[in-house]
Amino acid sequence: MPPLHASKSSRPLVLLAAIASVVACSRPAPAPEPVRAVRTMTVSAQSAGFTKEFAADVRARTESRLGFRVGGKMTSRSADLGDRVKAGEVLAQLDPADLKLGQEAARAALRAAEASHALAAAELRRYKELKDQGFISGVELERRETSLLAARSQLDQARAQASVQGNQAGYAALVATAAGVVTAVEAEPGAVLAAGTPVLRLAHDGPRDAVFSVPEDAVAAFRALQGKAGAVQVRPWGATALLPAAVREVAAAADPTTRTFIVKADLGQAAVQLGQTLTVLVPGPRAEGVAKLPLSALFQEQGRSAVWLVDLASMTVRLQPVDVAGADANSVVIAGGLSAGQTVVTAGVHVLSPGQKVKLYETPSVQVPAPAASR
Repeated sequence: MPPLHASKSSRPLVLLAAIASVVACSRPAPAPEPVRAVRTMTVSAQSAGFTKEFAADVRARTESRLGFRVGGKMTSRSADLGDRVKAGEVLAQLDPADLKLGQEAARAALRAAEASHALAAAELRRYKELKDQGFISGVELERRETSLLAARSQLDQARAQASVQGNQAGYAALVATAAGVVTAVEAEPGAVLAAGTPVLRLAHDGPRDAVFSVPEDAVAAFRALQGKAGAVQVRPWGATALLPAAVREVAAAADPTTRTFIVKADLGQAAVQLGQTLTVLVPGPRAEGVAKLPLSALFQEQGRSAVWLVDLASMTVRLQPVDVAGADANSVVIAGGLSAGQTVVTAGVHVLSPGQKVKLYETPSVQVPAPAASR
């Protein structure tokens, strides 16, 4: 019987199978995971105060928006942003031409009223003499007495109007109501302003407040602290010293945009600058026997907070769920899941996997070149 030969159509399949087997045999083994260097810290039992921090800025207790009491064209402004001014100092000026014309018109009306009053008084005297001589009736005398009363009322009205116009002319100068610092400029020379339009914003000298926003769930706690001296502390930006403060005011309604409440803490006469950034610290109840870790040590695993523990014997990591109790300054307070003496990874937690080999990170030493020998 003749030997069987593979058909021509099956030859490519056999060839592909042979190539695949060769490639499979020559595929390199996967590279082992790298040994990562990690920063670590040893867990220890500590106490935590659950201090809450809020960002604040310094504002003046009293801040006024200054504007002219009359309308007109502003011709000059002598105060600029950041200038310190004194009480009574002229800050800006309106064109006084129209105001002076009004003042002159009021004075002319006053002189006319004085002349009318003098004439009515003279007529009354003559008619009294005529009445005594029996030439006129009592009705005519009463008519002259009424005319004198009307002239006297017109004189009083003219005097008041002249006084008002005199005041209006004086309002052409914008005067500082108190000593302070100009914190905003809202109008420039050449602008035609209506009465009351803000021109400058003046922060009065005196007490300063730390102003900050708090969420809705913290409002009740701040209302309880209101009026208590030293109930909160503030730390200026870039400083370590803490300044005592007292909660002076808590907003009655939330801001419609941020849904937070404005709180003002009295800083008294503390040496702070307007607009300076502060951190307001509100101490809470202290807890003993808890662990504190940096925020970088935690990550989320299936909806729970967890950390990586390092087994120093095998230098591998394992996942450990923890219970977070809150925050104390810049640290996270761990209420459960850790024991004193355990080693926790504090940096690089998102690139690790269970059982992965690690090594402790060592700060590289800086080599200082030796001084060259003198020749």
